[in-house]
Amino acid sequence: MNSADLFQRSLVVSPGGVHSPVRSFRSVGGNPIFFAKSQGAYIESVEGKRYLDFCMSFGPMLLGHRDPEVTEAVHRAVDTAWALGTCEPYSLELSEWLIERLPFVDKIRFVSSGTEAVMSALRVARGARGRSLILKFSGCYHGHVDSLLVRAGSGLAGIGSSDSAGVSAATAAETLVCPLDNEAELENIFNMYGSQIAAAIIEPLPANYGLLIQRPEFLQRLQALCRKHGSLLILDEVISGFRVGLTGMAGLLGLDPDLVCYGKIMGGGFNVGAYGGKREWMDLVAPLGPVYQAGTLSANPVGMIAGLVTLKKIERLNAWGEIEQRAKRFEQFFADAQSKHNLHISVVRQGSLFWLLPNPQGPIRQLTDIPEGLAGWYKGIFHQLLNAGIYLPPSAYEVGFLSMAHTDSELERLALGLVDAARECS
Repeated sequence: MNSADLFQRSLVVSPGGVHSPVRSFRSVGGNPIFFAKSQGAYIESVEGKRYLDFCMSFGPMLLGHRDPEVTEAVHRAVDTAWALGTCEPYSLELSEWLIERLPFVDKIRFVSSGTEAVMSALRVARGARGRSLILKFSGCYHGHVDSLLVRAGSGLAGIGSSDSAGVSAATAAETLVCPLDNEAELENIFNMYGSQIAAAIIEPLPANYGLLIQRPEFLQRLQALCRKHGSLLILDEVISGFRVGLTGMAGLLGLDPDLVCYGKIMGGGFNVGAYGGKREWMDLVAPLGPVYQAGTLSANPVGMIAGLVTLKKIERLNAWGEIEQRAKRFEQFFADAQSKHNLHISVVRQGSLFWLLPNPQGPIRQLTDIPEGLAGWYKGIFHQLLNAGIYLPPSAYEVGFLSMAHTDSELERLALGLVDAARECS
């Protein structure tokens, strides 16, 4: 069994041979590798080659792959209940744990993905306000919700496209798009459409079109304008939630969202998403209110149990603080290695998320700041590291992820590998 043969078979039965566009190697060239196993900081291909993984399933694996405590809990869960379609205690326990720690969440509803969470939050906002327009921001990706596939990033970024076929003009017309890091344009949009905007949705840490770290002042101004015009503020923390800290970017920046969307880490590697927020908005959701949303496999027991064990362990270990210290050591490893060869690659980082750039000129906060030629440069870096047994996300616009499973020696290996790759590609 080898990846090349498996990919040819996949092309026959799946669009592009993949089940999510970013898993393909379209942005970096070549054919994707098929992986069969994972453990800790490593994934193993069907050919039996181990790769040091910095993709980490695009974010969920903060503890690393198949953490022993989570594995044990999952085995117990599978022996207890797979799916019930009834009320059960597992989602209740996770809900109570979350609400006790998230000051801006009074009630929460579990779904099966981040896309579902966003879709549902938008419906709540429109139902709450009786308005149709949604404001989003260029480069922020909120899943494959029709109305938000506009200048979205993620898999779309890698192919140079900003829209998806199959989204009607009428649906797209209900979405307003504002550049990130631009208060003047933000003010202008609210002055023109404020009375029609049901909600503004933003990744407080945009991480799907590169890592576009926003100024707190910009996000705080957005919150103030939402309050002024009666629009709900929705924070999409599907990636940043529980990865940058217990209360996510909302907590770090002192924001007070009306609704917030989660996914990734909160499922411990299983299909879990959630939307939650203030009681007055969440009480609009059926069966209590008129906003309908349902899901057969929502709050699946295995995902609920895995998520709670994962979050409890992260909190107990203060994984955020530990990874921050390791990340700083990685940055020093990389700086020392670069200085010996007069290289100038930048690592943009927030907590355990990082993004690689060649010779950036100042902060990268919006799409127009991204250096030209990034995709071509990254393609060479990616394949050099792949040959060296290091796996990064297969797109220049995706971020990498650190985990508790990455030791100093593995971080030094990444630093030295990056330098070697840059020298080969120069």
